[in-house]
Amino acid sequence: MHSQLASQLLQVRHNAILPRRLYSGMRYWLMKSEPAAYSIDDLQRDGREIWDGVRNYQARNYLREMQPGDLAFFYHSNAKPPGVAGLMRIMKGNVADPTQFDPNSRYYDPKSTPENPRWHTVEVEFLEKFPNFVPLSLLRQTFTPEQLPLLKRGYRLSVMPVDPAVAEKLLELAKNEA
Repeated sequence: MHSQLASQLLQVRHNAILPRRLYSGMRYWLMKSEPAAYSIDDLQRDGREIWDGVRNYQARNYLREMQPGDLAFFYHSNAKPPGVAGLMRIMKGNVADPTQFDPNSRYYDPKSTPENPRWHTVEVEFLEKFPNFVPLSLLRQTFTPEQLPLLKRGYRLSVMPVDPAVAEKLLELAKNEA
């Protein structure tokens, strides 16, 4: 399965070549954003962006685990309908979230200092807006909550790991190959 996923990812339409060496240790993630705040279209326009504003310790810990080359599914939350909209690549890990230092930001943390930041994040790069948006209803039909923690009742993390087999199936759904 992993080799199928690798070959599918090599076909990303924006002409980015994903080096084969990344597949052996690459991990997969799902990262949520409300499209009114920041959408896959915004990331496509910007190309690269810091994934700022995460203020949950478990989600932050997942962000700390991310490595350059990892891939993340871009999930539109609080949308009608919510679902997976595209794919992005982690370009830089262990970035101090700049919003924690800005007193005018809603994510300001007065206990955080540049010498000892409490909140870390990653820089992501747009890879692809999926030809087929994968709504939450289809995710519920396809996966169990054990396979995709997003489906667990009350599970509100904005960043979570995705098993490679689930990642492959998500790509099939997004490309209507299921």
